[in-house]
Amino acid sequence: MKKAFITKEQVEEIVKTYPTPFHIYDEKGIVENAKAVYKAFSWNKGFKEFFAVKATPNPILMKILQKQGCGFDCSSITELMLSKSIGAEGENIMFSSNDTPANEFAYANKIGAIINLDDFTHIDYVENILGKLPETMSCRFNPGGVFKLSNGIMDNPGDSKYGMTKDQLFEAFKIMKSKGVKNFGIHAFLASNTVTNEYYPQLAGQLFELAVELEKETGADVKFINLSGGVGIPYLPDQEGNDIAVIGAGVKEQYDKILVPAGMGDVSIFTEMGRFMMGPYGALVTKAIHEKHIYKEYIGVDACAVNLMRPAMYGSYHHITVLGKENAELTNTYDVTGSLCENNDKFAIDRKLPKIDKGDYLFIHDTGAHGFAMGYNYNGKLWSAELLLGEDGKVTQIRRPETARDYFATLDSLPEFQELDKIMKEEGI
Repeated sequence: MKKAFITKEQVEEIVKTYPTPFHIYDEKGIVENAKAVYKAFSWNKGFKEFFAVKATPNPILMKILQKQGCGFDCSSITELMLSKSIGAEGENIMFSSNDTPANEFAYANKIGAIINLDDFTHIDYVENILGKLPETMSCRFNPGGVFKLSNGIMDNPGDSKYGMTKDQLFEAFKIMKSKGVKNFGIHAFLASNTVTNEYYPQLAGQLFELAVELEKETGADVKFINLSGGVGIPYLPDQEGNDIAVIGAGVKEQYDKILVPAGMGDVSIFTEMGRFMMGPYGALVTKAIHEKHIYKEYIGVDACAVNLMRPAMYGSYHHITVLGKENAELTNTYDVTGSLCENNDKFAIDRKLPKIDKGDYLFIHDTGAHGFAMGYNYNGKLWSAELLLGEDGKVTQIRRPETARDYFATLDSLPEFQELDKIMKEEGI
């Protein structure tokens, strides 16, 4: 059973300063998990976890991971800027984007990030932008077809817009080598949110064999192999999570079997995990403010899908703990809803929960990755605050909540903004 990392009593103190809804993160959990990742891959001298910034783009949280040795995987110029703002530059940044504008490639090169090309045509595109190709570059591989593990089909790379075919990859390495690239990397992401210890080792085996073939045929010096992300978390309460130690050992087995005999025992292993690094260590805390009794039983809370899009967008399950009622019997069946003018604005559907009273606090689990980051402003709803539960037990605000003034800021060139400004001043905003 999932356990909340804060108590009802702690929340009652927090809301005196920071009202609900808010996202809160557990520093202790983040640090312990990052250490476990590095321990699992300590057999590889060049190992580096490039945290996927898109999962949780907050500089305070990124600094926590940076202290544990992490670099950053960026997919846009703003993520590159965010990484640079905390002192990450050069080969501590991996720029893995697609359909990329010219200015973003130029900025990535300016700060020395490793550019990971998504498409064969980007070779000439990047060369035209930069004048010449960087000495270190990577290419994203898409094997096509479906990706299977022992428990069935995991994903369908053949339907994915990302990466190069095998033939394109070989040709890309030959061309890039002829244009002065000296250090090569291979990158692949074949399945999302896998909750199995098989994924990384099987992916590693495919990429290691590919690397050996690439070096033999093209003469390119493969310096690193990037397993990207895809290592998931158990959103369901009875689901067994991944064991990163077992995963690391499985990758090592493939490494020793394939790369070492080929004379490639110095190749560095990179990962780009987001969900696994942060997901379980964040939660959305919201308060029950209404109840409704019609054809179903509804609990209305002060958060909505703009605070956590995944249930509305994907039908994703997020476990809910009613703080203070952790051991109470699950006597009621509720839809837990937000206030958007959309019927899919629900955090839970037909969920068995304890009896919820107005004023109860709900702890929505596993929002530490792709939670706050996927927020939006539909219905004029404003983004919530982000808080950090420090290792010392203190709670600090690491992002203030959005205000109406923030929401209207991009209208400031319009004559109508003057009236909005007057209204906001009258309301003390």
